[in-house]
Amino acid sequence: MILGVDPGAHGALAVMTDEGHLIAAFDMPSIEVKVGKTKRTRIATADLVAQLRTYSIDQAYVERVGAMPGQGSASMFSFGQAAGLIEGVLVALGIPITFITPVSWKRAMQVPSDKGACRQRAMQLFPQSSDLFKRLKDDGRAEAAILALYGLRHSGKIAA
Repeated sequence: MILGVDPGAHGALAVMTDEGHLIAAFDMPSIEVKVGKTKRTRIATADLVAQLRTYSIDQAYVERVGAMPGQGSASMFSFGQAAGLIEGVLVALGIPITFITPVSWKRAMQVPSDKGACRQRAMQLFPQSSDLFKRLKDDGRAEAAILALYGLRHSGKIAA
């Protein structure tokens, strides 16, 4: 099985068979924690591990992320921490990781940078699973699913 990961506490994961069948797409397990006077979303690590252990994942394709213009230092640190946590969980579970830049997979899979258009593309690619991508906040699921399909095609297991 192949895993696609849109990293971050508000990201998502998608699991696909080696034949290209999407079997799951779900939001990143998360919890709300109090940081000072505000609440922040963080990855629920134990829940992430438990979910990943339910699948026999052979390879993970993870979007390579970096700082984005206009992000504050606290949010950049939090995002980087989330990305590192995901990488650590995958390594601890013995799941090989391939990092893919957004430009590479989006170009190859004909995905516009617009989040809504990404959801629409996921609905085209996975019509039987279109309910997974119907909400505005399902863009992470769409990215994870398309990234998994990109990884599967890139590995040569299925034709492009």
